[in-house]
Amino acid sequence: MTDVLATVDQAGTATVTLHRPALHNAFNEGVIAELTQLFDQLGRDPDVRVILLKGNGPSFSAGADLDWMRRMAGYTRDQNHADALGLATMLRTLNRCPKPTIAVVHGAAFGGGVGLVACCDIAVAAESATFCLSEVKLGLIPATIGPYVVAAMGERACRRYFLTAERFSAAEAQAAGLVHQVVPAEQLNEAVATLVKRLGEGGPVAQAAAKQLVFDCANQPVTDALISDTAERIARIRASDEGREGVSAFLEKRKAAWVQPAGDK
Repeated sequence: MTDVLATVDQAGTATVTLHRPALHNAFNEGVIAELTQLFDQLGRDPDVRVILLKGNGPSFSAGADLDWMRRMAGYTRDQNHADALGLATMLRTLNRCPKPTIAVVHGAAFGGGVGLVACCDIAVAAESATFCLSEVKLGLIPATIGPYVVAAMGERACRRYFLTAERFSAAEAQAAGLVHQVVPAEQLNEAVATLVKRLGEGGPVAQAAAKQLVFDCANQPVTDALISDTAERIARIRASDEGREGVSAFLEKRKAAWVQPAGDK
């Protein structure tokens, strides 16, 4: 039985599900390798429009597997570095995936589980979800997830939650910027379906380009070079097949070619 499940429906919605419910979807090097391959593969698949990341069982993800952590304690420094690079690569692959990604969070998201949430473009959580950056309680630090969690929550919130390792609620996660939307647990799937529908209305090439634009503009000074670069980007996409189709569809008051009819979903 695989520890990670993946499906793609007819509308192009891929669902990646952590499937270690007895271990609260804690991950080890095997799960990390599976996730890295899946995120890369789905990101390249032209039939995939959106990627959902979920967890089976009572939790989204409890972070690192205890047996894996126990093995790591006996590793040499070089072995630990190589092992950490595997996790860092998986997180970067998810973060930079060209397809829109949505974290669907229920139950506990601890440690590396918070990192997975932070790497997704959109995060929706059940009101009952709880979060924790628990590493310092183990004498460790949230290192590989750090760049993504700081980008999501900001330096100020991270200085609290990295240091206290306290649990915080879905409402607090939303206030900090980690989560975009909090809903009752029974409305979680409905809220996600609404987001998937909205994402399906956008051009897939434009969405990938818009995501890259965020990465390239974030924390950058507004220089002449940046202004020229952004002008080049819009000029290029206006002249693209997708850009022409989108503008034509708008002017003709019809749905663009990439929007699937309701009956096909």
